[in-house]
Amino acid sequence: MSLTYKAVGVDITRAEDALARVRERIARTKRPEVIGEIGQFGGLFASPGRDTVLVATADGVGTKLELARLLDRHEVVGADLVHHCVNDALAMGAEPLFFLDYFATSRIDPAVFARVVGAMADACARCGVALLGGETAELPGMYAPDAYDLAGFLVGAVARDRVLGPEHVREGDALVGIPSSGLHTNGFSLAREILARAAALRGEPLLAVLTEPRPELDGLPLGEALVASHRPYLREFRALRDAARIRSIAHLTGGGWEGNLPRALPAGAGAQVERSSWRVPPLFTLLGELGDVAEEECFDTWNMGIGLIAVVANEDLGRALGAVSGSVALGRVLPHATGRRVRFV
Repeated sequence: MSLTYKAVGVDITRAEDALARVRERIARTKRPEVIGEIGQFGGLFASPGRDTVLVATADGVGTKLELARLLDRHEVVGADLVHHCVNDALAMGAEPLFFLDYFATSRIDPAVFARVVGAMADACARCGVALLGGETAELPGMYAPDAYDLAGFLVGAVARDRVLGPEHVREGDALVGIPSSGLHTNGFSLAREILARAAALRGEPLLAVLTEPRPELDGLPLGEALVASHRPYLREFRALRDAARIRSIAHLTGGGWEGNLPRALPAGAGAQVERSSWRVPPLFTLLGELGDVAEEECFDTWNMGIGLIAVVANEDLGRALGAVSGSVALGRVLPHATGRRVRFV
């Protein structure tokens, strides 16, 4: 019997069926600049103009995918992928334009694909982003059964004279923090190891630990708190941009505070952060206690309740805080010589 592509595990019709389930939702993301239809070998998007800078971002959702699979919450990671890339682009001052995705698995489950990519399309539509195209790959033998991986690629645009970055930051500038909605999409390898050890100590499956209501979380199961969607900050960014002079922005992702806030600061500058200016949500405290994780390690891994930090002119601090509900004054930009560049006081 001769071999076929289908016989070795790749069925093209599954991908076609999966895409058909979300085609209408993808169509709702179309912007005026989009040329042509989905399904060509490349997506076409009209150039935004000569004095405009394009900003490109790429990211994934990490091992949050595994929790989404265990808890049957596939929509969350689809939206997360878009939100993460949008936030990275706005950190450069850019408005998002279009998005591309990559979905890879050993065997496509059209129902799961539709939930993931459908949520992706809905998130794009909410953010005004065109879902311009993507790639769906069946890779037999590369992934465990029911597992899949995601990657997202977003392009945004900003006027050349409005690009944000460390070069605009001055000593004495204020730090404005905007709360996160949980772990977002980073630090899940540590969180999952903490939960796996807790499950082993109790002699229970991981799912039991994830679904048990927790009094520390007001009765919410730990799993539900962990798969809370990565918050998009586009609306808050626009409000801040209209109210204050934003110098730079740090999106707190992998590497926590020390790994991200210094990326928004110039060489020779550090951040003094008032630890009492916000309350660390109980989810982070609970994970730290369950895993016996040192506080510094927590801050170097997770966002600890602050997902985005804007550096603004000090004289604009009041207007910035007034423009974004729930935002907090975190501290100041100060000179830095040696050691860690984020100092908590």
